[in-house]
Amino acid sequence: MNILKAYISWGRYLCLFYLILSFDTFLSGQEKPNIIWISAEDLSPRLPAYGDSTIKTPHISRLAKEGIVYDHVYTTAGVCAPSRNAIITGSYQTYNGGHNMRTLNNTYPEQTGLPKSYSAVMPADIRCFPEYLRQHGYYTTNNNKTDYQFEAPPTAWDEVSSKATWRNRPKGKPFFSVFNFNTTHESQIWVNADKPLRVAPSKVSLPPFYPDNLVARTEVARHYSNIATLDDEIGVLLKSLEEDGLLDKTIIFFWTDHGDGLPFFKREIYRRGLHVPLIIRFPNGKGGGVRDARWISSIDFAPTVLSLAGIKSPKGMAGIPFLGKYARTKGRAMVFAARDRLDSHYDRVRTVLAPTYQYIRNYFPELPRYMDLEYRKQQPLMRNMLKMKEEGALTGFQQIWFEKTKPEEELYHWEKDPFELVNLANDPRYTSILKKMRLQLDEWQKNFPDQGAVPEKDLIKRWWHGKNQPPVTAMPKVKSRNGKIFLSCASPGASIGWRFKGENSWQVYSKPINRTSQTIEFIAMSIGYLVSETGTY
Repeated sequence: MNILKAYISWGRYLCLFYLILSFDTFLSGQEKPNIIWISAEDLSPRLPAYGDSTIKTPHISRLAKEGIVYDHVYTTAGVCAPSRNAIITGSYQTYNGGHNMRTLNNTYPEQTGLPKSYSAVMPADIRCFPEYLRQHGYYTTNNNKTDYQFEAPPTAWDEVSSKATWRNRPKGKPFFSVFNFNTTHESQIWVNADKPLRVAPSKVSLPPFYPDNLVARTEVARHYSNIATLDDEIGVLLKSLEEDGLLDKTIIFFWTDHGDGLPFFKREIYRRGLHVPLIIRFPNGKGGGVRDARWISSIDFAPTVLSLAGIKSPKGMAGIPFLGKYARTKGRAMVFAARDRLDSHYDRVRTVLAPTYQYIRNYFPELPRYMDLEYRKQQPLMRNMLKMKEEGALTGFQQIWFEKTKPEEELYHWEKDPFELVNLANDPRYTSILKKMRLQLDEWQKNFPDQGAVPEKDLIKRWWHGKNQPPVTAMPKVKSRNGKIFLSCASPGASIGWRFKGENSWQVYSKPINRTSQTIEFIAMSIGYLVSETGTY
């Protein structure tokens, strides 16, 4: 039986290997493929493509039928901004300083003592990855969410707006276009409360830590109903691609920023808060119907897009490309994630998640798992659970979230215990696994130094050199020789942009510019710094 399983596993590996080779062959005939990201919010793999038939999603199911379905994809945080920081940079938010939720438009400066808004200052070798695509001739658009924990440099995108689309690109240019749908965001549970449900509350299943009442069932049914609406919206986007003759000339990614926007799912780094769907459709449905069981982190999205465009990952990326010219056929052995400040509340939790087991380290075990966040209390289910807690009406597993403290270490056999309710950390039968995963987490933090150990105020003080405002990026210096214009910037890691006077979009400076009679404007920005003054030549 074990030999049979080995043959099956080897057969799947060979299938995947040849599939990647076939994609490389396809891409060699189309050097720069068009790429679209369909980005949804707050959604676990709660879809027919992943075995959940509670609601129908014909358009997402079409992508799955004609594409590759990835079964083990995990984000680096269970909440949006730190997760999106890691996705746009291809690096861990704990390493680059984007780990606290949130830094831009901080909702609670009076409670945290932090600036109303600040950008995390990135290490000098980290960029927004669309900048590399632009350097290689891509037209990049974002419709319409950034939320990276920093203001993106003007060189990151050609367009960022609610009207941004591939349709505005210059003729003949390949495009990378992001379309973000907030339809499944947790806020839409209460925003859409008066709309008709598309699934009956009696038809949904509940996790064991929810009370089985109408409030919980209605909330979960609303989440499923929002998924159905999301699917409708994706259908409109796919129709637009078809109308433009681009559906079979474009690689389509569908993914979400973290798990469900439901209580004790979102913001957590248990598997349910990190596990997300990923479906990739290639032109003409090439390779369609394949399931890929490799373990993938969301920091791998950026280098994979670059790899599909024939671009090698830059030094600052920790992500691993899993498709394209530079793909590695072997998946990750494990993934890592983190939780830090959420709105006005501080915590620090780190995890390593691997096949079968998940290990969690709590740096503040004196704090409860539950964080009393005002924003989340807008959810009817959250208010209902808090009311039941005060009344002593929660029983069994429903009380776990609200225990006054949490253990220093947690270990779960998530395959047998999918909701991770039984902590095995103190069970002597699992001592060797606990030690192994503890060391794996230590090694990760050694390889990617964790800024979560530094108090946030001290981080900002360090980034701002002890001043009360961020540093300003130095204005680029300009030199001219042999008919070329050369630009440089003294600020660390600065992205330099240039344009002819009168143009709207900044081009990425990556090589000398041919000198002309037109006036050239130039600008620079290090991520986390203020943008430089604009110079002219």
